[in-house]
Amino acid sequence: MPSYETIKSEQRGAVVLLTLNRPDRLNAWTPQMMLDLAAAIEAANEDRAIGAIVMTGEGRGFCAGADIGVVFERKEGQVSADGNPVNARSGAGVDWIGLCRRSKPLIAAVNGPAVGIGLTMILPFDIILAAESAKIGLPFVKMGIVPELASSHWLAKRIGFSRASEMMLTGRLIPGTEAAAIGLAARAVPLEALIGEAIALAEAIAAGPDPMLRMTKELLTVNALEPDWREVQRREGEKLALCWDMPEHKEAIAAFREKRPARFR
Repeated sequence: MPSYETIKSEQRGAVVLLTLNRPDRLNAWTPQMMLDLAAAIEAANEDRAIGAIVMTGEGRGFCAGADIGVVFERKEGQVSADGNPVNARSGAGVDWIGLCRRSKPLIAAVNGPAVGIGLTMILPFDIILAAESAKIGLPFVKMGIVPELASSHWLAKRIGFSRASEMMLTGRLIPGTEAAAIGLAARAVPLEALIGEAIALAEAIAAGPDPMLRMTKELLTVNALEPDWREVQRREGEKLALCWDMPEHKEAIAAFREKRPARFR
């Protein structure tokens, strides 16, 4: 597996485990971390042997927010190679949300504090699992700033307008158990069981066919809040028409007839 400056990447069967690796700073976010994560996710996306990706944090924290000393000391007003402005927190222009939504399935295993960008960067993931003891929150107002990474959209999409408003306007941290109770996390588990459960879930997902997993993600992205059910059905119909002639569908039918597990990878 490739090596990176701020993360570790480990393959476990059909799953890649990405670990934020700045434990002395509770894995505080830096632009380099965003670049490393994007490169590792793209590498997994291009590897046919990989079916799903899990992300967690080294040591006691998941990601305790932006590393203020690194991030806010960068000069504003920089420009990228294409001439567009580069914000100090942009990760050198990475389209993070676009990457997450077109990627192979992404699971966050929140093992400790996930604060600020430590939470906003995983809101567009497919599934969030949290340690019962994890502390999770978006204290942007307390820092004199506002939410980022379209988190005012993704948080409301996950937990509803009222709960999202309460979390963002108070900036309070909630435990993993509460995150699961309100639907922010799929479930909360004891810390010692977290990685095992995340890998097992990723393996179950990775057993599915890549093109259909990613098309399903695309449908969820565009249809989850679409008020026109006819448009939802049209989009689904387009994807179904593609599936009928794809080898993955043919393999699923053959496996059913032969009474054996389908082999998609």
